[in-house]
Amino acid sequence: MEKVNVEQLNRMNSGKGFIAALDQSGGSTPKALSQYGVEENSYTNDEEMYTLVHEMRTRIIKSPAFDSQYILGAILFENTMDRKIDGEWTADYLWKKKNIVPFLKVDKGLADLANGVQLMKPISNLEELLTRAVERNVFGTKMRSVIKEANAVGIREIVEQQFEVGKQIFAKGLIPIIEPEVDIYSTDKTKSEEILKEEIIKQLNKLDKNVKVMLKLSIPTVNDFYSELISDLHVVRVVALSGGYSREEANQKLAQNHGLIASFSRALSEGLTAGQSDDEFNSKLSTTIKEIYEASIQ
Repeated sequence: MEKVNVEQLNRMNSGKGFIAALDQSGGSTPKALSQYGVEENSYTNDEEMYTLVHEMRTRIIKSPAFDSQYILGAILFENTMDRKIDGEWTADYLWKKKNIVPFLKVDKGLADLANGVQLMKPISNLEELLTRAVERNVFGTKMRSVIKEANAVGIREIVEQQFEVGKQIFAKGLIPIIEPEVDIYSTDKTKSEEILKEEIIKQLNKLDKNVKVMLKLSIPTVNDFYSELISDLHVVRVVALSGGYSREEANQKLAQNHGLIASFSRALSEGLTAGQSDDEFNSKLSTTIKEIYEASIQ
């Protein structure tokens, strides 16, 4: 087995702060750019679109507000990993210049709804992608699936799929972030979370004792519901997605869950626009980051 970076592992395990999710991919990039004030008529093909989104992410990462005092890690999209910031691969820039741990989103999107859930589509080039991630000095990965209903069969399938792929990722020397998101608008969210926790515990109990994973979960309806996952020896960290809540609401809910830290994407870039001066941009980002940090260290 490849070796995990121990310094980064310790930082993720016990550092104070949160994870910035900068990993909107092909499908969600136009929306992310539009919220940033860059409309679809500003680019004519994917390459131009990805260049513009890399400029947006570079601006966030290079901002003095994007500081390791508050931010432990950042999740990148494949296209961002394969680009550079000031002549350094993005992951190297994050770690060497910013002391922020780099992660890579590896999933290829969601399958159609079945048994109340959306599994991950097959990840055809996973082995090649993981090899490249290791070469690029990435620390861990992230992959998302979604639970829409409290369907025990579907939820079990989702957790089994996540852990199966997670073990393959860990074997490459990377720490997988397992992300079975419960839709915050689900009518039986509490019940889904009960089944989900039970299935995650089953899978954690089956792991070899050296295997480490992270979990990325929706903020639970019942406060501190995931505390036993947070204290599990296999679990490096449990992080929360904002899941469609406004940043203010996500922060309020997060602060009521001790030991759960943020891994926000849309809630992180809320209010940032291409037209802002650097001072305006950095000031807005700084306020946002400090608010998310405060909610994460409760």
